[in-house]
Amino acid sequence: MKPNSGTLVINIMNGGKAEAYEGVYQCTARNERGAAISNNIVVRPSRSPLWTKEKLEPNHVREGDSLVLHCRPPVGLPPPIIFWMDNAFQRLPQSERVSQGLNGDLYFSNVQPEDTREDYICYARFNHTQTIQQKQPISVKVFSMDSLNDTIAANLSDTDIFGAKPVTERQPVLLTPTGSTSTKVELRGNVLLLECIAAGLPTPVIRWIKEGGELPANRTFFENFKKTLKIIDVSEADSGNYKCIARNALGSVHHVISVTVKAAPYWITAPRNLVLSPGEDGTLICRANGNPKPSISWLANGVPIAIAPEDPSRKVDGDTIIFSHVQERSSAVYQCNASNEYGYLLANAFVNVLAEPPRILTPANKLYQVIADSPALLDCAYFGSPKPEIEWFKGVKGSILRGNEYVFHDNGTLEIPVAQKNNAGTYTCVARNELGKIQNEVQLEIKDPTMIIKQPEYKVIQRYGQVSFECIIKHDSTLLPTVTWLKDNDELPDDERFLVGKDNLTIMNVTDKDDGTYTCIVNTTLDSVSASAVLTVVARPNPPFDLELTGQLERSIDLSWLPGDENNSPVTSFVIEFEDALHEPGVWRYQTEVPGSQTTAQLKLSPYVNYSFRVIAVNRIGRSQPSEPSEQYLTKSASPDENPANVQGIGSEPDNLVITWEPLKGFQSNGPGLQYKVSWRQKDVDDEWTSVIVANVSKYIVSGTPTFVPYEVKVQALNDLGYAPEPSEVIGHSGEDLPMVAPGNVQVHVINSTLAKVHWDPVPLKSVRGHLQGYKVYYWKVQSLSRRSRRHVEKKILTFRGNKTFGMLPGLEPYSSYKLNVRVVNGKGEGPASPDKVFKTPEGAMASRQVDIATQGWFIGLMCAVALLILILLIVCFIRRNKGGKYPVKEKEDAHADPEIQPMKEDDGTFGEYSDAEDHKPLKKGSRTPSDRTVKKEDSDDSLVDYGEGVNGQFNEDGSFIGQYSGKKEKEPAEGNESSEAPSPVNAMNSFV
Repeated sequence: MKPNSGTLVINIMNGGKAEAYEGVYQCTARNERGAAISNNIVVRPSRSPLWTKEKLEPNHVREGDSLVLHCRPPVGLPPPIIFWMDNAFQRLPQSERVSQGLNGDLYFSNVQPEDTREDYICYARFNHTQTIQQKQPISVKVFSMDSLNDTIAANLSDTDIFGAKPVTERQPVLLTPTGSTSTKVELRGNVLLLECIAAGLPTPVIRWIKEGGELPANRTFFENFKKTLKIIDVSEADSGNYKCIARNALGSVHHVISVTVKAAPYWITAPRNLVLSPGEDGTLICRANGNPKPSISWLANGVPIAIAPEDPSRKVDGDTIIFSHVQERSSAVYQCNASNEYGYLLANAFVNVLAEPPRILTPANKLYQVIADSPALLDCAYFGSPKPEIEWFKGVKGSILRGNEYVFHDNGTLEIPVAQKNNAGTYTCVARNELGKIQNEVQLEIKDPTMIIKQPEYKVIQRYGQVSFECIIKHDSTLLPTVTWLKDNDELPDDERFLVGKDNLTIMNVTDKDDGTYTCIVNTTLDSVSASAVLTVVARPNPPFDLELTGQLERSIDLSWLPGDENNSPVTSFVIEFEDALHEPGVWRYQTEVPGSQTTAQLKLSPYVNYSFRVIAVNRIGRSQPSEPSEQYLTKSASPDENPANVQGIGSEPDNLVITWEPLKGFQSNGPGLQYKVSWRQKDVDDEWTSVIVANVSKYIVSGTPTFVPYEVKVQALNDLGYAPEPSEVIGHSGEDLPMVAPGNVQVHVINSTLAKVHWDPVPLKSVRGHLQGYKVYYWKVQSLSRRSRRHVEKKILTFRGNKTFGMLPGLEPYSSYKLNVRVVNGKGEGPASPDKVFKTPEGAMASRQVDIATQGWFIGLMCAVALLILILLIVCFIRRNKGGKYPVKEKEDAHADPEIQPMKEDDGTFGEYSDAEDHKPLKKGSRTPSDRTVKKEDSDDSLVDYGEGVNGQFNEDGSFIGQYSGKKEKEPAEGNESSEAPSPVNAMNSFV
């Protein structure tokens, strides 16, 4: 016995035999009030006996027959676990055909030649003693029909009739259980195991049903290839007939197992301790059930009640003991025993007869703190005999508490189901019986609930980003909250990237493993609230893998792949690229794109390409890394499918034709030996095609051509396997030369003092000797008629697009003499000038007033004031610039530079631009068509377009042109090698000179 304990220790480690302590043990605890006893405790030593010696004969079996290898393990305590292995300690494979029964035997529904072996070994493992016992190996020899016939033929003469029957199919026969019916008894709460193993060829299939009912759901399992029916936690309702049916192609057989569920005793009402005061009545009830129904017997202090000392206050009535007017000597421990053939139950109940005044066990002035709107439970643990009555009061002079607002529990506890602020205060508990009275006060405080007023929200963040969850709380000022963050209901990772602030959690440099649910938990001593949010970490998808090429054809192939992880952002598409290791090794080009739901694609192929493919996954975040390349696939050569694109014929000199084209890419060649057949002939002339075959070039020059005549041109691809389809023809022209003829019949019509209109006859198109670009009008002021003085001659140029035969000359000076000539322009340059034409402008409306205004005193004063203001403005500008400021006007000038002074691009060649007379370099060939502002001649003879392109202006009522040479125009592309600039705007003050 252990000191101060009821534990009995049996130790045989230092000697002694376990068998010496085998038996049934029971513990009795006794004092002056009575004796209690324990259940019987059975002690038995474990056993793992050896297999008995036996002589095992080899098993000779014909193919297709059934076979049972018996294990018959020794009886151990507890029973051993059985399994079959071979000499190499490898478990023997089992199947619907070969399986182990519940008794440990190995069953063959039909044997096959591969079942032949000499090491079928049954092992028994005794877990309690940690030992394994081995049966002697069993030999099995299976004779096939072919070998049996050969053996018979060798022992018979030619005249004998011999021959074993071939393997025949057999309908099912049960190997276990035998017969058509059997019975099974199982105890309530145990596991029911029913087994059916059948022989037959083909191997039978087992099916189970319960007659007159269904197999219990959620408690039924099939094991050992459905040969074993397992029902857990059985009850009386599981009794009945269970049928197993074995079936193959030749028929079926069945067996019915009648199951009866018995039950060891189980409690309905166990006796409970009873405290009585002298003179009180009471009962002990002991009710149990079982199958068969258990018998009830009573003991008092461990002695059968029939021979126990008599007590006149006690009366036994079956499963009940009735106590009437008990006295203190009636105290005792009573035992109830409920037993049947399958077991027993034993329970102790202490009947204590006491006379005690009330005692309150709850500490005085105990403080209870609860959260508003939650239950408040005020304890008043008490003891006394007779049982005291409990009453509750609120406040010092309060009345007894009653009503639906309160719940009074049998143990003295007062419950306020929904505590409010006005329930706070002092409560008094009073306990009284006939022997006395006692009271106790407790305090109740009501606190404001803790709330999360700003909860964390669902977040989607890209990998390596930063995310923050908020958790802002409100709480009772007298409570100290603690905030804890969890990830997936566990502690946050020990990682410096996780920063916990006062009311937030921040995760830096987010990674995939940070994906999950984050919970903010706020705890006080009285309540706890929490809120959760999910963090989804998204990233570019992982690259696809396991690329496979199938269905290889000459012009197509099937590519399949396995998608990589989407990283929480669905894949929207897959981009397929290819590499041509033959022509462009290391260069990956776009092949096609398929939807994200697709993992296969049929790809079109070109001949003579050594293909390998890779796949890129695309989601909302971006593109994955490319997959590993697929295996290579070399397509067969073929003649080209297509011809070069962008074929052109443009002469660079007056006597040649330059034929150019875009060469085919390597994978477009379709085979080795890529060349080009270049063909040309003069259009509208009955000439044969002239052809030449070239390679590795994209240009061919035809020399000795007439000047600017149309040619038909075509370029055809070919390789070692043949020609591409017949190419389409394009029209080109041989080189241009300068025009030969000047425009004739030049006429000038002066409209007013600043505007004139010039007319000319078009030159014959044949004399243009190129693409007609337009006409240039050169004009210059010879002298002013008012001063009779000559100035430096400054020639101006206006260019008019297309086959125009007139134009307007704006911005002329009044009362002046001018000269002009006209030239035709083609892609090569300008033709000869027409004879100079002289014209004069009349006096202007302002001319007579200029001197008068300039000599007036008020005008002089105004000019002085303007000069003073300009000086002040310059001083302010200088001061601001020295302080680091920026002059606002300068900002505007920088931001909105005058387009007039912007240099024209080299490829700009807008007609209608002013230029100096010296800038009459030839325009580029192939000038562009007029801009949208061009107006046809028939629309209006006085259209603004007639002024040449780029000149915007307006007229006074008298028709004079406002803003001479203002040059406000939109930038347009230049056709010449150099851009033409408009002259600087004429200062308005010059008009007064």
